[in-house]
Amino acid sequence: MSLHSMTGFARETGTHGPWRFAWEIRSVNGRGLEVKFKLPPGFEALAEPLRRTVSGKLQRGSVFALLSASRETQIGASPINEALLDAVVGAAVRAAQRHNLPPPEISPLVAVRGVAGADESGESEEARNASAAAFTASFASALEAFAHARAEEGSRLEGVLTTQLAAIERLTEAAEACPARQPAAVRERLAKQVRELLEASSSFDPDRLHQEAVLIASRADVREEIDRLRAHVAAARELLATGGAVGRRLDFLAQEFSREANTLTAKANDVALSRIGLELKSVVEQWREQVQNVE
Repeated sequence: MSLHSMTGFARETGTHGPWRFAWEIRSVNGRGLEVKFKLPPGFEALAEPLRRTVSGKLQRGSVFALLSASRETQIGASPINEALLDAVVGAAVRAAQRHNLPPPEISPLVAVRGVAGADESGESEEARNASAAAFTASFASALEAFAHARAEEGSRLEGVLTTQLAAIERLTEAAEACPARQPAAVRERLAKQVRELLEASSSFDPDRLHQEAVLIASRADVREEIDRLRAHVAAARELLATGGAVGRRLDFLAQEFSREANTLTAKANDVALSRIGLELKSVVEQWREQVQNVE
């Protein structure tokens, strides 16, 4: 199973009877799955069943679905709902009389929702159910195209993450092989520091200095960080191979990578190892940013 991105877009158009409509579905990153709909008046009830359809298909992302629909007016049909207009005018006149206001103008009243234009409420229940069924079927097609777009983007993401993971592994091995980490180099560096301190003052206790040097050497050892980085690389590769909705687990690994890279850099007591640590931190941060897009 391949990775899926949390970002995507799809558009599906269709016709049904007098209706001309188009679905647009888009998504961005999200901690969980959030689905919002914008539907034409009278079709708001479609939101909940369509939301369940989305939740059966997707795991994460902030998804927004828009249904744009227009209904052609039948020839000979009145573009004005006169019954509704009469009721609105009557209510406005009565309100004006009660409050001693001038008679209302007709233009704003015609703009009241449902008065002007095609009267969707004029559809029979059977016709409206058929229209809702057509919208739902079209949404299913749009959702398939949308999921496919997220899968294609996920495939590209997988390539980027794999390349960055190889860089993390390479830098981890470079830290392991860094000459400054070799026991002989560590002993020589500490011995030099001890000699310089003894030459500066005769009051230092050589035995105590030796104990402190051993303690400093143990604190500067990055063996544990290197081992954990290797383990995280192996775990990340396994997740990428598994695919599916692994974004949360990859994000957790990104945090672990960052923690070990920071500790390795902080412990580095050599210029070469510090450079490796800084480069490792940079690559880990790039990897973490890309992981945020994975479902």
